[in-house]
Amino acid sequence: MAYSVAGDHTAPEIVLGETRGAVWQRTGLSIGGTVYAHGVTVHPRSSVAIRLNRPCTRYEAAVGVDDLTRGSDVVPFPLRPRVRFSVWGGDGSRLWESPVMRGGDAAVPMGVSVDGQETIRLVVEPVGRFGGAAPADWAQSRISCR
Repeated sequence: MAYSVAGDHTAPEIVLGETRGAVWQRTGLSIGGTVYAHGVTVHPRSSVAIRLNRPCTRYEAAVGVDDLTRGSDVVPFPLRPRVRFSVWGGDGSRLWESPVMRGGDAAVPMGVSVDGQETIRLVVEPVGRFGGAAPADWAQSRISCR
């Protein structure tokens, strides 16, 4: 996905000036031991703004705590980093919210209608004391447009 500072504004683009937190577009990322071809990695308390730039109908991804979270498979379950994912519409409405995700958990597939939206926000929030230390992934991230 292009960044809006260099994009041509004809397809969905990440809007850097409205995004909070670092955004790392990656290949070969891993959640719960499963490798995904591509995706976006962020740190919790992030908000990635995406301008759709054309009529789009759906956003889909597999979400979870990245396996870069060292030792998440050996850390006792209650202490594993925890995060929650959500997708927000440009009108301020929450379109989708995940359950609480922990390091080592399998990815949760998600899909949500973005019909009628001009922008969406991909938000990751830490849950509890250790959530902010976990890189979080929007794997196989895909926006369907007309």
